[in-house]
Amino acid sequence: MIRTIETVAVVGAGYMGGGIAQSLASVGIRVVIADVSAEATAANYARLLREADEFEAQGLFPEGAAAAVRANLSAADTIEEAVRTVDFIEEAVPEIPAIKQAVYERISKAARTDAIIGTNTSTLPVHTLAPYVSHPERFLTVHFSNPAPFIPGVELVCGAETNPAVIPVIKEMLSRAKRCSAQVADTPGFVLNRLQYVLLKEAATIVEAGIATPRDVDTIVRSTFGFRLPFFGPFAIADMAGLDVYVNGFKTVEDAFGPRMAAPELLKTLVSEGKYGTKNGEGFYGKFTPEQVAQLVAYRNKAYAGMARLMEELGPSVYDDPLMS
Repeated sequence: MIRTIETVAVVGAGYMGGGIAQSLASVGIRVVIADVSAEATAANYARLLREADEFEAQGLFPEGAAAAVRANLSAADTIEEAVRTVDFIEEAVPEIPAIKQAVYERISKAARTDAIIGTNTSTLPVHTLAPYVSHPERFLTVHFSNPAPFIPGVELVCGAETNPAVIPVIKEMLSRAKRCSAQVADTPGFVLNRLQYVLLKEAATIVEAGIATPRDVDTIVRSTFGFRLPFFGPFAIADMAGLDVYVNGFKTVEDAFGPRMAAPELLKTLVSEGKYGTKNGEGFYGKFTPEQVAQLVAYRNKAYAGMARLMEELGPSVYDDPLMS
């Protein structure tokens, strides 16, 4: 099993795969890209170099990142040429199983048998794709988010046959690229898109019921709980708000909208045990000392004030234009 990833091939060099390639090349990892044809690969390669220059000029990449991309990124004429000698292969082709199957068959025939193979699929379970990969013990999901150069979170998903030893190797590579990763179970949609789809579905239900417009829903989301999400996830937010408060709130919405809005058992169990979150020292995250709560409150206040300043500095987006329908 590979212990350290030094060379990478990204198969599928569009905006998603290209962004992954930029992210890794910019921190000194040697990356080769390949697309559906040599012409498509060459066009994407030129775009990625141009974008890297633009990102650095705009202050979006640190100084020297564009030069690092130029030094470490290369293009191959074929998938086989790209994957032949590398330590890690990231597949980023369209979310169509038949296309992925054809790509995996080509990769499996050409790559080293010890090369780790990742898929950037956002919804397809590993167990539905693993049969197309030779030596499936080295296959897993390594799911970046779009735009890959700027979003740090990566989902890692093992299949039934995945060797757990690949996880620390991938995590170490992601750490060098200043990415944070979380390992989740092999289920459709994983965590990221399952949560995103639920939020969009409920938002659409609200609009369909005439409760608010899409613009007003988005304003509420981004300026309230969405404002918190860059710093804390839903469990941490609930811990700080008070789990008993959440249970009472769920009772109100359950009465209005039925069992689908009932309080989750995990939450009710904690409250029944007298665990209300930071307010009394124990919640989803376990126990808190008074000193930890004070540190958390100070961090939270600083983070939210900093976010407010950032939003003011950035100014409104196109979506904020009242003339946009």
